Amino acid sequence: MNKNNKNTQSAALTPPLEGQGEVVILAIESSCDDTSAAVLCDGILLSNVTASQAVHEAYGGVVPELASRAHEQNIVPVVDQALKRAGVEREQLSAIAFTRGPGLMGSLLVGVSFAKGMARSLGIPLIDVNHLQGHVLAHFIKEAEDDHDQPSFPFLCLLVSGGNSQIIKVNSYKDMEILGQTIDDAAGEAIDKCSKVMGLGYPGGPVIDRLARQGNADAFKFAKPNIKGYDYSFSGLKTSFLYSLRDWLKDDPDFIEHHKEDLAASLEKTIVDILMKKLRQAVKDTGIRQVAVAGGVSANNGLRNAFHDHARRYGWKIFIPKFSYTTDNAAMIGITGYFKYLDKDFCSIDAPAFARMEK
Repeated sequence: MNKNNKNTQSAALTPPLEGQGEVVILAIESSCDDTSAAVLCDGILLSNVTASQAVHEAYGGVVPELASRAHEQNIVPVVDQALKRAGVEREQLSAIAFTRGPGLMGSLLVGVSFAKGMARSLGIPLIDVNHLQGHVLAHFIKEAEDDHDQPSFPFLCLLVSGGNSQIIKVNSYKDMEILGQTIDDAAGEAIDKCSKVMGLGYPGGPVIDRLARQGNADAFKFAKPNIKGYDYSFSGLKTSFLYSLRDWLKDDPDFIEHHKEDLAASLEKTIVDILMKKLRQAVKDTGIRQVAVAGGVSANNGLRNAFHDHARRYGWKIFIPKFSYTTDNAAMIGITGYFKYLDKDFCSIDAPAFARMEK
């Protein structure tokens, strides 16, 4: 395995398979720069193995060509380790679930091609999974039989990541209605770009989160959009942040170094305020008080605190994923695949990957 990669995984969470008749799903996720494989039995997670790519840090963002090459190196050992840690043989698999899109096309093709080849060699069904749907359904990942802390339908989900900011009304695992979404930049994208302007490196999310915990969130004010409905916009905030820094740096060339904690805290607060204002309106209008958050930005401490605060103030029943299920992972693909398997919702061997959502 590429020495630039960092490997994370869960230990086997249940004993090896016993008896016959279980639904055993191998799931593969390769939409961006994480190669991940997971094994689930009857909806219970047995293993979840992920290889991340540190090589992109030097470039300030994911380089698609490097990402696809790393997936090619990682896919076989990651799948092998997922099966071994689950105590599962290939012949015990009922189906293979894979991320079909959206994502980087080169990265997706590695996972899609591997899943198709393995499914064909074993003579088992293929299950295609929408990456965004997987993030929403991460709340249904069970690590033990008695794990029942999942939302009931319908619920609202705030999906926030580097590429998406959406409010989704989830009526069932296969019936999701997008109430609002970003019309330009996503929340995670805005954080990463502002972090880059400050010279804090990539990915910016964890750095901004860490600095924000030490700063004054009311130190600086940045522009907030006035968009109708439930849609989001973060391009104006990004521009406001950039122009403000430009002006402050004229007076103090070391302004960022002197105020980076307060800048991070103020930026985070502005983004969280924008996200929660629209979500509060959606809860009020729909009357749905079960509210979940998902996606990479759901790991942000400020956003998690805001959810807890809203639960106390407004009586929401909230669902916040474990940190291991916030980033791209195969466990969320596996649980989505399991639900689709129960409905016999399989895909053909010639189903193509897709980089963007089909309109």
